[in-house]
Amino acid sequence: MKPVEVHYTIEGPQDAPVLILSGSVGSNSDMWLAQREALADEYRVISYDHRGHGKSPVPQGPYQISDLAGDVLALMDHLRIEKAHFCGVSLGGAVGMWLGRYHPHRVDQLVLACTSAWFAPKEAWGERAERVRAEGMEWIADLSLTRWLTKDFDRHEAAGLRAMIANTPADGYASCCAALGDWDFVAELPGIPTPTLIIAGADDPATPPEHARELAAGIPRSRVAVLDGAAHLANVERPIEFNDLLRAHLLG
Repeated sequence: MKPVEVHYTIEGPQDAPVLILSGSVGSNSDMWLAQREALADEYRVISYDHRGHGKSPVPQGPYQISDLAGDVLALMDHLRIEKAHFCGVSLGGAVGMWLGRYHPHRVDQLVLACTSAWFAPKEAWGERAERVRAEGMEWIADLSLTRWLTKDFDRHEAAGLRAMIANTPADGYASCCAALGDWDFVAELPGIPTPTLIIAGADDPATPPEHARELAAGIPRSRVAVLDGAAHLANVERPIEFNDLLRAHLLG
C-alpha cells in the first residue's frame, strides 16, 4: 500500500539525535506528552499519529504492519533523516520490530514497550473491527481503559485518554485491527540486529511480561525491564521510570 503523509510533531534541537515515538492502536501523539517533555532537551523528538488515527489521513483499509512502517520510512525521508532511535508501544512496537528486521540501517537503538510478536487470534481482531464499524468507538474506549491503566491511575488523566480513543476514526481503528490480527513475527525476531530494550508493565493484561520475555528470547541483542504498577501504557503510568530506562538505552 502506498505510504501516507502522517501527522507529526517535532520538538528539540535541530542537530540532536532523532527519537521517533510510535503509539498504540486507538491513540495519537498525545500519549507521548511525558516523554516529549522530558527528552526534548536532549533529542529531536518526533511523535506521530498512525494512519487512520488522530490527525493523519484515513486511507481505505485493511492495513498491514508493513504499511504503517512504510509511513515511518516516508516520514524519515521527508524530513531527511537517515537514521533514528525508535520507541514503540503496542502497535508501535510491532512497527519497530518490522523496521528493525527489514530496515536495520535506519534504526539506531530500538525500544519495544508493552508489545508482542503475536497479539491475539485473528478472529478476535476481526470481531472487534466489525463491532467498531457498526457501533462506533465509545465501547472500545471504555474497554481499552481497563487494559491500558491500573485501577489506581488518576481519573482526570484517564478521562483524557478515553476521549483520545473515542475520537479515533472507526475505520482507521478497524483497519489497524486487521494489521494486528495478521501480525505474527515470532520467526522473524532473530533477524533483528538492533540493540533492543524491551519494557513490560507488570500488570499489563494485554501483553503481560511473558510476552516481553518471548521477544527477548528471539531478539539477539536485547534485554527486558518490567515496571511495577503499570498496565499496557507503561509510558503513561510510570513516566519517570520509563524515561530513565529509555534515556539509558539510547545512550548505549
